[in-house]
Amino acid sequence: MKTLLIAIFLILAPVLSANAQQDSRIQMSGLDHLASKASQTVDVNIDERLMRLASKVFSDKDEDEREVKKLIANLKGVYVKHFEFDAAGQYVAADVETIRTQLRGPGWTRLVNVTSRKQGVLEVYLLFNADQVGGLAVLHTDDREFTVVNIVGPVDLDKLAKLEGQLGIPDLGIESPKSKTKNDDEK
Repeated sequence: MKTLLIAIFLILAPVLSANAQQDSRIQMSGLDHLASKASQTVDVNIDERLMRLASKVFSDKDEDEREVKKLIANLKGVYVKHFEFDAAGQYVAADVETIRTQLRGPGWTRLVNVTSRKQGVLEVYLLFNADQVGGLAVLHTDDREFTVVNIVGPVDLDKLAKLEGQLGIPDLGIESPKSKTKNDDEK
């Protein structure tokens, strides 16, 4: 019996592991219809294979690039959908809800929720696998923009700020603890 249980575990382990990784991938295809209404569309789909290829672009000689290379080495993917519209009202609450519904699923925790009349709504979510961050999602909406960023895989929050402006990830306003310490020391 014990041998049978071990055999079943060995067979199912890769499947369970793959499913745990898939859980952090947000399905964004339901937003594709917005592209026809948008004046500008950004669609980034970097899967694990492309992530490995992208890591080769970064130099080991430059400290910042070396850090980015280390961070993306463990990621399973980076996915971004960004729509800019010429007029307000081009997307509806149901479009936003297709993303939020997924982010209410098991393991996801909303870390940040900022609402501003001028800058819209910014939400940051983390997916926890036990005590580790297994994924990140950012949702930004305002009258004329709709953006979803999804990072799949283990995320080191201290290093995440270095990915801003790289691989299609917009500037999220994240400041690493190290740069905060430097800025505080300069005051």
